[in-house]
Amino acid sequence: MTNTVLVIGYVWPEPESSAAGSRMLSLLRMFLASGCRVVFSSPAQRSAFTAVLDAEGIESASILLNDSSFDAFVAGLKPDYVVFDRFLMEEQFAWRIEQACPEAMRILDTEDLQFLRGARQQAHKEKRQMRKEDLFSELAKRECAAILRCDLSLIISSHEMALLQNTFAIDAALLHHLPFLLDPDRQHPLQKPFTQRKHFVTIGNFRHAPNWDSVLYLQQIWPLIRQALPDAELHIYGAYPPKKAMVLNNPATGFLVKGRANNAHAVLADARICLSPLRFGAGLKGKLIDAMQTGTPSITTSIGAEGMAGGLPWPGLVEDSAEKIAAAAIRLYEDETGWNECRQRIAPILKAHYDGQRLARELMRRLASIRENLEQHRLNNFTGAMLRHHSMKSTMYLSRWIEAKNTLASRQATRGEPE
Repeated sequence: MTNTVLVIGYVWPEPESSAAGSRMLSLLRMFLASGCRVVFSSPAQRSAFTAVLDAEGIESASILLNDSSFDAFVAGLKPDYVVFDRFLMEEQFAWRIEQACPEAMRILDTEDLQFLRGARQQAHKEKRQMRKEDLFSELAKRECAAILRCDLSLIISSHEMALLQNTFAIDAALLHHLPFLLDPDRQHPLQKPFTQRKHFVTIGNFRHAPNWDSVLYLQQIWPLIRQALPDAELHIYGAYPPKKAMVLNNPATGFLVKGRANNAHAVLADARICLSPLRFGAGLKGKLIDAMQTGTPSITTSIGAEGMAGGLPWPGLVEDSAEKIAAAAIRLYEDETGWNECRQRIAPILKAHYDGQRLARELMRRLASIRENLEQHRLNNFTGAMLRHHSMKSTMYLSRWIEAKNTLASRQATRGEPE
């Protein structure tokens, strides 16, 4: 019998705009390749860059927030698995899933831990190191509560797996490490040697705060690099660039803000080095995975490289100050032997940690095992049961109050009555 997977997306996936969009599409494809019927739904608006899911055999449906039409939709669908895209979707829809389809297995895809990113961003804003107490925020309480309410949560980073278990005492039975799903044996067609490459590149969706901050940081770093490499250019790509980013474009200094890349792999393959000086953030960095896939060494920070190489040597250099990042960039840009050595480190990392077929098999086995013993699995998670009992009641009544309010307002507008 074919299993049905319903994914409730925070946004419609845009694989050419963000790593989150690319990861979501790979997750949908994984379920489809496993023989599942896959339905993607979202309350968000679609854009011109939304992936064409129907062309891949993935069904799609628009849904509404705070509207009982979702109850009828999901009851008719009868999903075996429901995947919430980030904890906000779990907060909005999990209680409805539990009422309409109590036997459906509830899975949370965290993308990255938003409370970790938020704690680091706040510390950076205050110009200090993040402290342990920064982690215990209201956001952390909400995100960890969502993890505990679900049957399983997909965690993209090994660092975040350790953080959840060691700092927040979340049972490993509720967590599954699932990084990017790649084909490590596929030789990328855009591989180019050192001599056919030039310039530096950085890439990342401008709506993502860590990416915008890294562009501002590059304003400090680039003059140091340019002084030593006067013919080099820095090409800055990213979806949804705001005006404040475009005005930074300066051909005279080689600081070139390009906006959206039509093909991220193509621009990375032309560059000699991917420069990604991230000062805060969480999860895994899609730009650095893309760099690896095109054989492009990268220079990043400890936060940028976090959880990505699994203890293997980084395919580039890792530094955490503007001066050291600039010095590393200058050194690697001119060192063909060192550059090739960094490049040779890529294949072992991709094979060891991002083998999509192996990761897919492991996840599907884990899901099947939990589903076979779902009642006992839930009994073992008494904390999650308590959270569902209390927080879901408040979420349910708030949602129904909003729905009733919206319905009344709509009727009054139809009749021409004042609100």
